[in-house]
Amino acid sequence: MKRYLGIIIAIMLTWAIPSMSYSQQYFDNNTKLDKKEKKDAREAQLLANFKAIDTLLQKGAYVLEAETLNDRYGNYVPVTSTLNFIKVSSGQVVLQTGANAAIGYNGVGGVTAEGRVSNYRVSKDEKRKTFSVFFNAMTNIGTYDIYIRINADATAIATITGMTRGSLTYKGNLVAPYNSRIFKGQTTI
Repeated sequence: MKRYLGIIIAIMLTWAIPSMSYSQQYFDNNTKLDKKEKKDAREAQLLANFKAIDTLLQKGAYVLEAETLNDRYGNYVPVTSTLNFIKVSSGQVVLQTGANAAIGYNGVGGVTAEGRVSNYRVSKDEKRKTFSVFFNAMTNIGTYDIYIRINADATAIATITGMTRGSLTYKGNLVAPYNSRIFKGQTTI
């Protein structure tokens, strides 16, 4: 009896899957979404992103992969996101800058600081679908205050300030650690 049931299900799936893909293809090719439907779809996507980002922030496990670095004077430099990042995981933080064209202190053309996260706070604005994260990073090369603002589309801006004047701003995208493409250099001593 079970064998016949399995055969019947296999036959039904063989028939159903091609017809479903054909009907989806027919729907996609012959139907255009109007403005309201596009807006609703965009809102649904942002809400799903907002919830996913909230989970990452509450777990304290994410990577901000920078596309540009800005100094306190507003000068910005496009950078490689695999070498320039802020990684937070299990109460630890890695701050790294790097460049493809140089060796640097960390072997990837910049500086790598690793340390402990303290005073970790997350606030969210459900109306605007944004997050603010603040924490202190006590690393091997100094103590830093880090403020990150994240939008529902996963774009993020992080400002790092230390004990001395100046700041460094990372602009890029927030990703889950398992989706990250980063390469960590040697820790700067």
